[in-house]
Amino acid sequence: MSLHGKRKEIYKYEAPWTVYAMNWSVRPDKRFRLALGSFVEEYNNKVQLVGLDEESSEFICRNTFDHPYPTTKLMWIPDTKGVYPDLLATSGDYLRVWRVGETETRLECLLNNNKNSDFCAPLTSFDWNEVDPYLLGTSSIDTTCTIWGLETGQVLGRVNLVSGHVKTQLIAHDKEVYDIAFSRAGGGRDMFASVGADGSVRMFDLRHLEHSTIIYEDPQHHPLLRLCWNKQDPNYLATMAMDGMELAVVILDVRVPCTPVARLNNHRACVNGIAWAPHSSCHICTAADDHQALIWDIQQMPRAIEDPILAYTAEGEINNVQWASTQPDWIAICYNNCLEILRV
Repeated sequence: MSLHGKRKEIYKYEAPWTVYAMNWSVRPDKRFRLALGSFVEEYNNKVQLVGLDEESSEFICRNTFDHPYPTTKLMWIPDTKGVYPDLLATSGDYLRVWRVGETETRLECLLNNNKNSDFCAPLTSFDWNEVDPYLLGTSSIDTTCTIWGLETGQVLGRVNLVSGHVKTQLIAHDKEVYDIAFSRAGGGRDMFASVGADGSVRMFDLRHLEHSTIIYEDPQHHPLLRLCWNKQDPNYLATMAMDGMELAVVILDVRVPCTPVARLNNHRACVNGIAWAPHSSCHICTAADDHQALIWDIQQMPRAIEDPILAYTAEGEINNVQWASTQPDWIAICYNNCLEILRV
């Protein structure tokens, strides 16, 4: 099966710069809204908020704002009911929380946990807790993960509505930490995992931070770059190694530590993104420098999974893939300066 040939199953947006970070809004009134972060190798970078005009079938840029350094990740507040302020968080040198208005986007708070404020260790990634949107976790090259608490104040003049404080900071790995993600297990608030340059996946519980569990270690100690929890079954997570010759995405079952339950190795170049289906526990999308976005059905685990069930070839190396949580038949990819959304 291929996605080619179906018109208007694909919508495309061209940004003025290389797109790296990307995220779908989950607000019910902003169905086809995405945030895009530029990747420009200098201080001055940008974030754009784009929306699909369903009448004209064109993407429209609603808002552009400046961002220091490229965003390593950006994420809308996980607010499926539209009850919180319309917030967007970005990571780079610091964690920033922005308030999105109709015409302008304003910085609400800048979160820096380094007491020696002259220097900050860059943040590689972060995650926003879906169960408690007042919690965010960041990962850093200084080997730490930090859990932040947000407070929303009352509107008084132009006073910022959102402020934040460090709830806890911990040394998570022996080397740089590259990604962090909250798990839906145990109520979805307290458990999270991280991956890093030491090649391990580690699991933490905010209620018992004195110890962590190593779920997996890469046999060659290749750095692990990304971590992604199954959206329907919190026992499963996916991770991927950096430049391992295998180029494989590894699926893990936390109940069977250290032994992958599946390997997805059809990509012919570096894998850059993983996204689980929001509505199915057995579908996952992987995207790579070989221009391919592949969707896999992993139902038959632990039997080997030979081939993907869907393949899409983009016009460039795919930097990122995101499966829309509120509209499960849409996947977004970005390559070069392009965003494409694909109906699957």
